[in-house]
Amino acid sequence: MMRAKPLFNILLLVTILSLTTMACSLCTSSGLPGNAVLVEVVANTSLTPWLQSAIDNFNEAKTKTASGKPVFVSLNPVESGQAVTDMAADAYLPALWIPDNEVWVNVLAERGPTSFQGNCVSVAESPLVIAMWRPIAESLGWPGRSLGWLDIGSLAADPSAWAYYSGGQLGPTLRMGHTHPGLSGTGTSTLLAIVQAAESKVDAITVEEIQRPIVQASVSAFEGAVSWFSTSTDQLGQTMRERGVGYLGAAVMYESTVIQYGGGDPDIVPIYPFEGTFMATHPACVNGSASAETQEAATLFRDYLLGQEAQQLAVANGLRPVNESVIIGAPLDAAHGVDLSQPEVVFSPPTVDTIYAVQDLWQAARKDVNLVMILDVSGSMDGNKIKNMRQAAIQFVEQMGDDDFITIVAFSSQPLVLIHHQQVGLAREEAIRTIETMEAGGDTALYDAIGVGANSIANTTSSQTSNAMVVLTDGLDNNSFQYTFDQYLIETATANDTTVFTIAYGDDADREVLAELASRANGNFYLGSEANIAAIYEEMSAAFGGSVGIGR
Repeated sequence: MMRAKPLFNILLLVTILSLTTMACSLCTSSGLPGNAVLVEVVANTSLTPWLQSAIDNFNEAKTKTASGKPVFVSLNPVESGQAVTDMAADAYLPALWIPDNEVWVNVLAERGPTSFQGNCVSVAESPLVIAMWRPIAESLGWPGRSLGWLDIGSLAADPSAWAYYSGGQLGPTLRMGHTHPGLSGTGTSTLLAIVQAAESKVDAITVEEIQRPIVQASVSAFEGAVSWFSTSTDQLGQTMRERGVGYLGAAVMYESTVIQYGGGDPDIVPIYPFEGTFMATHPACVNGSASAETQEAATLFRDYLLGQEAQQLAVANGLRPVNESVIIGAPLDAAHGVDLSQPEVVFSPPTVDTIYAVQDLWQAARKDVNLVMILDVSGSMDGNKIKNMRQAAIQFVEQMGDDDFITIVAFSSQPLVLIHHQQVGLAREEAIRTIETMEAGGDTALYDAIGVGANSIANTTSSQTSNAMVVLTDGLDNNSFQYTFDQYLIETATANDTTVFTIAYGDDADREVLAELASRANGNFYLGSEANIAAIYEEMSAAFGGSVGIGR
C-alpha cells in the first residue's frame, strides 16, 4: 500500500483548518449563522419527533429571507397550558407557537398577550384517543365492540367489572392516566370530552352544562379512577410504554403519540370513543409583535411545514396531513391499530370560558390525596440543601387542594411526625411554618421514617382518597432500629394502594433502595440536586393533581 507524502499531508491539513476557521467565523458557538434570523418554535410535545426532523431538514436547506439572511429554527416543546402560563408571566413570546388548538391562543389573549391571534394555519391533525394495551382492548371486545369515554371510566372505577372482563389476568384494577388539565391540552380535552359524552352533545358545551350535577358526577367517576396525571403528552406515552401494563392500562393521548410509543410486544392501540372526540389541528401561529424580518422567517418555516416534504414526514411520525396531495400510508394504517375513518364524531372546539370552567370542575372532581411527606433533616442536609428543600416543599404544599390531607414526617436520628393527617385547607399555613422551621442535624433513620409514614397511611386510608408518599433523603440509612430495607418494609410501604415517589437528593443517597421502592409502588424515582429540587416537586405536584398551570 502506498503512503501519502508528508508534505502533501501537511498542505492538506493547513487547507482544512483554513476552511474550518473561515466557516466558523460566520457562526456563533451554537452553530447558528452569525447573521441568521432566529425562529424559536414553541409547540406541543406530541409534535416533537416530527418537528425536530423537519427543523433539521429546513436548517440544512439554508433557506433565506428576501434580504438574503439565512433562517435558523429551534424547537422548545411545551404543553399548551404551560406555554400560556409561561408567556403570560414572562412576557417572552416565540416567533411561532403551535398549540393543540386555536382556543389556546385566545386563552393567552385573555391573560394579556394578543400577538398570536389572527395569523394561525393548521399544519397537522391528530384525534384524541384512549391508548390501550392490545390484550386489554381485546379483552373488552375490541375491535368488534365500540368503546366510549364513559365505558372506560366506569370500568376503571369498578374492580369487579374489570375482573370479569380481564379474567383476573391483568391486575386488580384498570389503572388509567391522562395529562394535567392545567398544563396540557390533552388533559383539558379529556375532561371536556367526558362532559360532551355525558351531555350526548357534539356542539361546543357551555359553562352552564359543565356545572350540571349529572355532568359533575360523570367527571368525578372518571377522575376517581385516574392513577396518575402526567405533565406532558409525550411523557405520558413514553411512561406508559416503559412502565408497562401494571403501571397504566389505559391513557388519553393523541393518535400520533400512540403510534410513537405503541410498537412492541404487546403493542398499544388507539381506541376511538364512539361518543366522539376532539381533533387537534395544531395551528402554527406567527407572533404579530415580532419584527417584520422575524415574521417573514417564521412564515417561511410554516410554509415549509405545509409542503410535500414536511407533510410526508408528518405522516411518517403518525400525524394526519393537512396537505391533500400527500399520500397517507404507514404508520397510519391498520397494522398500528389506526382507522382513518375515525373519529366519526368530532366535537366542536371549546371556548375560553369552558376551558376555565372545566379546570374548576376538575379540582372539585379529582380524587383527594392522602399524602405523607417524609423529609430528611439529618446533618448532611445542612446549608443550601435544606434551604432549597424547604422552598420546594413549601411550594408543593401551596399547590395542594384544600380537601387533600397531609402528614409531615421529618427524620434524622429518628422519625418525628410533625403534622398528622390534617386537611390542607385548614392546616396549610401550619404546614408551611413547620417546613420553614426545619433545621439539619443528626443521623439518618430512613427506613424507620418510611415505616412510620406507611403506618400513618394505614391508619387514615379511605376509599374517598388516593394514598401517596413522598420520600426525600440525601444519604444512606445509618440509624434505623425498627425496620430494614426488606420485603416486609416494601409491602408495608406499598399497602393500601399507596403510590411512593422517592428523591435521591445528591450523590450520597441510596439510589438503588429509592429506585426499587418507587418502582414497586407505581411511583417515580428522581435524581435531585439543589438546582432541580423545585422542578421535581413541581412535577410531583402535577402528578397528584396540584393547582398548577392555567387553573385560576
